Amino acid sequence: MEIILLEKIINLGELGEIVNVKDGYGRNFLIPQGKAKRATEINKAEFEVKRIEIEKQQAALLKSAEKRAKAFDGFVLEVKQKSGMDGKLFGSVTNIDITESINNAGQEVVKSEIRMPDGPIKNTGEHLITLNLHQDINVEIKVNVIGEE
Repeated sequence: MEIILLEKIINLGELGEIVNVKDGYGRNFLIPQGKAKRATEINKAEFEVKRIEIEKQQAALLKSAEKRAKAFDGFVLEVKQKSGMDGKLFGSVTNIDITESINNAGQEVVKSEIRMPDGPIKNTGEHLITLNLHQDINVEIKVNVIGEE
């Protein structure tokens, strides 16, 4: 299936590119999410008319993400969780817990922006996680998990 990308998609292409994808990926994900349109002649002409407007929207999103990234410079998040004597947590710290803690600290993130390379945190101590604020902007923050008995 040929589609026109309405935004940059990692490992696929840039805004405005016409790419071939598998039918299911285009039909079930990209098109319903508003990330792409079918590459028909009508849609190609319509895209060229709206191209400048779409590029301005994407530039505004990038600028907003850069501003948010600056707010996370030196940001350290402290999360308290029940733990045993050896530092292992009862349960784990997930992206939902981190989202709630960051939002309570005055910053704004959504769960889908949090990347945890090692999966849920199961031990006390400092851990690095990544916030994917935009396709081009990733910010690493420290999460300090404090055990309480």
